[in-house]
Amino acid sequence: MFKKKIFRNLRVGRSVISNEDCKDMVNDITMQIGTEAACNVFSLPRSSYYYSNRSSDSTALTERKMPDFAYDSDEREQILLVMNSEPYMDKTPYEIYASQLDNGNYLCSVRTMYRILEENNQLKERRKIKRSNNYQKPELLATEVNQVWSWDITKLKGPEKWTYFYLYVIIDIFSRLVVGWMVAYRELSSLAQKLIKETCERQNIEANQLTIHADRGSSMRSKPVAFLLSDLGVTKSHSRPYVSNDNPFSESHFKTMKYRPDFPGKFNSMAEAREFCRNFFSWYNKEHYHSGIGFLTPESVHYGFADKVLENRKEVLIKAYKNNPKRFRFKQPVVKNLPKSVWINKPDNVENEEKNDR
Repeated sequence: MFKKKIFRNLRVGRSVISNEDCKDMVNDITMQIGTEAACNVFSLPRSSYYYSNRSSDSTALTERKMPDFAYDSDEREQILLVMNSEPYMDKTPYEIYASQLDNGNYLCSVRTMYRILEENNQLKERRKIKRSNNYQKPELLATEVNQVWSWDITKLKGPEKWTYFYLYVIIDIFSRLVVGWMVAYRELSSLAQKLIKETCERQNIEANQLTIHADRGSSMRSKPVAFLLSDLGVTKSHSRPYVSNDNPFSESHFKTMKYRPDFPGKFNSMAEAREFCRNFFSWYNKEHYHSGIGFLTPESVHYGFADKVLENRKEVLIKAYKNNPKRFRFKQPVVKNLPKSVWINKPDNVENEEKNDR
């Protein structure tokens, strides 16, 4: 940048002053009238002039003279050996510093210890601490209804500030049908237990048939819910901590509900909240054309008449194609089919195999 500005301001006809002559000229003028005046003559910021002179003197930057009180290489190596010794190998520099002082010895400052550790690529956690659990990514597959359910709880704003109603929702990930829901005044494991039990009875769930997935909320991980699922023969699954993508179907469903035009900012009573949810879930299950299931309604997929709907759509498209094939560029239209499988966190090897099959 400095060179470009000097060249731009020192043009003589079509010739340009060379880099060395330019630098000499600037330095000469600087010696005569001062740096500020010289930079004003060439319309240059002083910072550019100082930076150019400093960057050109590379030896001055690289060859920094160490102070006379600095530790030499042997002393630094001895300090590192002390820090890596058995009594101190799992202690922080602050602890080593304090321990050495208690023993009547000054090793070095804490900051110097950190510098030496950094020079030797040992700047990391040295303490013996309990490591967090290695949570496995949940990988759940559903190829038909009532194989995998997802459930969650969301807050609905009440009539006053900091007041809420709690909406419990259970959704089948294959059909996207809301198989069970409840609005309550609070979040309790006993209420979740009751909802899950009644929903399983209503859907005629047998032992070892269902896996139910949830995040790591208190109700989801509670012992009453765990004991109930064990008694029903239902496998439980949980998301990893702080990973919302592990429960995508419930999160997506709540977004669909709360982004509806008629979703109120708050509910004045429990009755109002339940009435809204009753109308919403009826629309969602019976009328909502869901993009994830071939723009079918969740009810048609869950109760087994989706094939008939798809067949009717196919007949309509074939008829339209025969009437005017030009509108379809002489390519017979294809009905979007229902997905054969639905995953929570599809494994990479399965995804690669599906891409290769296409």
